[in-house]
Amino acid sequence: MKLSSELAAFSRRIGHVFNRPELLVRAVTHSSMSSATRGDNQRLEFLGDRVLGLVMAEAVFQADRSATEGQMAPRFNALVRKETCADVARQIDIGSVLKLGRSEMLSGGRRKQALLADAMEAVIAAVYLDGGFDAARKMVLSLWADRIHKVDDDARDAKTALQEWAQARGENPPKYVEVNREGPDHAPEFTIEARLENGACEQATAHSKRQAEQRAAKALLARMETSDD
Repeated sequence: MKLSSELAAFSRRIGHVFNRPELLVRAVTHSSMSSATRGDNQRLEFLGDRVLGLVMAEAVFQADRSATEGQMAPRFNALVRKETCADVARQIDIGSVLKLGRSEMLSGGRRKQALLADAMEAVIAAVYLDGGFDAARKMVLSLWADRIHKVDDDARDAKTALQEWAQARGENPPKYVEVNREGPDHAPEFTIEARLENGACEQATAHSKRQAEQRAAKALLARMETSDD
């Protein structure tokens, strides 16, 4: 089987030449495009999630030999969560090579966070099955390199930290209010405002409410910590 020019270019982007190209084809085939003769990527997604978890657990473990389990866990979670997988998928433009059914394509499937994250995990599995764990590990560490380097910033739960800041000063927990939503249903953007009892507030925008809340909390916490100095 020979890869299309688009998939061959994608293969070069991820740094792996497939001995079994059909694995990559399956990895980018969404269930909306599957048939009796064409499998989808759901089983590969299951496997890829576990391979990614092992690679990231090892990376976090090796990066800081003095870290406790309590320190490693949030770092690990930040590296394997769906938002991170989707960000990496956008980085290598998985969306452009996804094989989608007509309805999914018309609803903006190439930009949907869940589809991108699932496809990223499926591609990891495809590389693992094609070249073994070392090949999958090499690809994942290359694609996640910057995120591993700054994982402490990403792993810090800003909402928890902001709540602890408020409670330490006798204030009620912060509130999070959706102040705006734009974009189509398949790719919405949420603007969330984090508010403290003392009147301080900050806004942030993201493709998910959770991410927008975290960003708003992070911005507000940084502002409050600066004012404490």
